[in-house]
Amino acid sequence: MTMDSVLQTPDPTPGTSLDAADPRIQRAARAVLGATHSEIFDAPIEIAEILGKSGDRGYFLPDEDDAIRVRYSRFLASRSVLLTTLAAMESMAGGRDSDWQRRLPAFVVALASTCQLVRGSRGWIELASSCRPLRKKLDEADARHGVPRKTFARLYRSATKTSRKLHFQYAVRFYQSQAAAFEPLRSDPLLGELIRMIDSEVVALDLRLGQLWLERLRYRWFSFRRRHHSAWKSTVFELFRISGSLIADLKQPGVKAPNAPKRVSSELREAALTLARPGDVFVTRHDDAMSNLFLPGFWPHVALYLGSEAERAEMGLVFPPPHQSQSADPVRFLESKKDGVRLRQAEETLAVDAFMILRPALDAAEIMEALTRAMGHCGKLYDFVFDFRCSDCIACTELVYRAYHHCGPLEFSLREVGGRMALPAEELIHQALEQGFEVVASCNVGTAGILKGLKAELALHHSRSGL
Repeated sequence: MTMDSVLQTPDPTPGTSLDAADPRIQRAARAVLGATHSEIFDAPIEIAEILGKSGDRGYFLPDEDDAIRVRYSRFLASRSVLLTTLAAMESMAGGRDSDWQRRLPAFVVALASTCQLVRGSRGWIELASSCRPLRKKLDEADARHGVPRKTFARLYRSATKTSRKLHFQYAVRFYQSQAAAFEPLRSDPLLGELIRMIDSEVVALDLRLGQLWLERLRYRWFSFRRRHHSAWKSTVFELFRISGSLIADLKQPGVKAPNAPKRVSSELREAALTLARPGDVFVTRHDDAMSNLFLPGFWPHVALYLGSEAERAEMGLVFPPPHQSQSADPVRFLESKKDGVRLRQAEETLAVDAFMILRPALDAAEIMEALTRAMGHCGKLYDFVFDFRCSDCIACTELVYRAYHHCGPLEFSLREVGGRMALPAEELIHQALEQGFEVVASCNVGTAGILKGLKAELALHHSRSGL
């Protein structure tokens, strides 16, 4: 519900009274009741169940990640409505108890908004305080739901701001001391419900001065640790970015002649695209890439095939804006490389020496769900650290992992690689084949040219025979 009409209405003249039937009060009361729907503010209970499942693991699976983000973004949207309502009602109610006595309806709406803000914020803070992966997850940016970075840090800071807490404490004491004055408002259908809400929330609040300072001290400690960890993480990421970018551009000497063209010609590329369908996974290789020496196995890289506009239209797939226009022809792939997760043409993605096409055993609806998930990561940075526990940066195989994990019957498991939880391309292939992925075709694997069906499958197994 929008509060524009409340905000645009002139505030009452100082010294005047407000009636419970005032349209501004009624609109604001409805906004508070709508924003505090139990399904949204009880979300921490559902998140606690997810934390129980992920406790031993120490990180969230993609479906758990999505569930947390959906519930957190809904809470932030409701919080925004409450903050807007509170600002409007504070302006109308005034800042002193002498003003409040003449404007009890606006005071009730403002206090109810504050109670719900305190309740909702405290629920998320208590959960995150005991779970570092959740704290990190809530501070990640989420473009799909319009959540910027560090929202939890800002929420924690705002919720423990001492001046606001002391003002809230003062307002609660006024409410309790003037209980008789609020009795006539209990008969109002909207304000009466808000008063009952205040009564139930105030009982559970601990507004002792010592408790307020303790909460602020906890935030200070959280802020101190977060800033230092963030600085360390930024330094490590930058080191990995520089080294990873340099390695990506280096070639192994002696493998191919200098300036030799890629073995996948335009004819082979176009022939392979006629075999591909939206949702296929292309596994690719450069013969002379220096990074081959640092990655396990024969196959180092993957990309997700989106298909042409006609192919997506045929299956009924429409991406949310702005991705629908950005993925227009000649775009064919969503791929994460050193420049980040970007939409790419086939000429770029398949400028390689060899590739395989793998197809998940899913129906059209499941494929559309997976591709829509994947597009939610478009525009993110490349994960040079290869830590799949976080989704603010995405590596090539992580894109496929987050698109397909728990999509239909599929379920991928991360492996510890170099002290980090990740999923190398060879391990992704292994788990994909075990779950029924079809080997559609190979190009320049063992034999020059394109192989299909059983021959392509045999070529894939031969390329991995040394594992």
